[in-house]
Amino acid sequence: MDMREIFTRLNRVFQEVFDDRSIRVTPQTTADDIEDWDSLEHITLISAVEREFRMKFKMGEISSMRDVGEMAQIIQERAKG
Repeated sequence: MDMREIFTRLNRVFQEVFDDRSIRVTPQTTADDIEDWDSLEHITLISAVEREFRMKFKMGEISSMRDVGEMAQIIQERAKG
């Protein structure tokens, strides 16, 4: 799975979770960039991303993610199997 596909799918997930079709995530996107992205929505977001990509993040991965680029990198690594 290439990064373009990952970001296409992540955009869809973010748009659904935050109910905002204008959201376009980039590798540098952080919670500061999306108005409703608080700690509660973060849990909802992680769960939605896990469902979309049929994977589970480890607790350490979740707590260390600084931006969407790091999330995408983990997804890509897991997709390689």
